[in-house]
Amino acid sequence: MIYQDANVKVTAFPTKHSMESYGYRFDTPDRSIVISGDTNPTESTVEACNGCDVLIHELEMPIKPPTTSFGKSLEAFGAKYHTNIDQLADLAKKAKPRLLIIYHAAVSQRPATAGPDSSSISELFNAIAARYAGHLVVGQDLDVY
Repeated sequence: MIYQDANVKVTAFPTKHSMESYGYRFDTPDRSIVISGDTNPTESTVEACNGCDVLIHELEMPIKPPTTSFGKSLEAFGAKYHTNIDQLADLAKKAKPRLLIIYHAAVSQRPATAGPDSSSISELFNAIAARYAGHLVVGQDLDVY
């Protein structure tokens, strides 16, 4: 536990990214929300959610630029430190959130100056929905759930 007051308790749990990283669980009197942060799938995320009301989890869609500025393949980096479609579907099946909100994903395929378009969001939704039967949405800025 890293914070608690009369309205909320916040618990951190370790995740797996290229450096020390954490996800967070927020418990209020009427809801539990888990945010993964950028991470490869971890059992600690499953345990933190454990039937939570909302799981907000990153998803890295496949991208194919040759290398990063530091000489490593972005595909290899993504595979090591982010969550792919199959991994997220498996994680969500174990974690059993009432609502899975996916973020991070669609923008990685597009230029930095462009936001996700409706076709990439639809493709992403369909790709996850084909593997995970639970309630899910692709989160976008300013959405309210």
